[in-house]
Amino acid sequence: MRRGLLIVGVLLLLSVIPLYAAAPPTVGLSLSTLNNPFFVDLRDGAQAAAKKMNVNLVVVDAQNDSAREASQIEDLIQKKVGKGNEEVVGVISLLYDHRTHHLSDVLADMQHKASVGVNASLHIHLDVHNCLEVIVVRGAADKVHEVAGKLIATKGVQNGRLITTTTEIKR
Repeated sequence: MRRGLLIVGVLLLLSVIPLYAAAPPTVGLSLSTLNNPFFVDLRDGAQAAAKKMNVNLVVVDAQNDSAREASQIEDLIQKKVGKGNEEVVGVISLLYDHRTHHLSDVLADMQHKASVGVNASLHIHLDVHNCLEVIVVRGAADKVHEVAGKLIATKGVQNGRLITTTTEIKR
């Protein structure tokens, strides 16, 4: 079951990569081990699909070590795999306790000073204490990731995510 979900995830990831970007995008794929024929087949299939779609694929082998896998994924993020200077639209979600002193004001101030366009912000009261802030941003991918990282790392934010997509329309 887990293997099937992994295959579906890889194929889904590769299917949403923009086909007409100026430079081929780079995608990272972390595998549990390349000592298992299943994962070797998965790597080979992902490489074939990436080649067909003109995508650079970086494959890392965690050698059945979850800590190593997490570290490799962090390295891919630090190397900005899957990012660049192309324009993207991003949705940043932040979960926080509204009782944290001035946190709402700090987050709003950061949005006003952001180096990307903040197109919209939605504040949702989840319960008596917890709030969800959903922010739509647009700009160069590296700047969008930088702004999201700063917002998510703000003291008092309990959880955060960034989801991006290209602004190009496939014709």
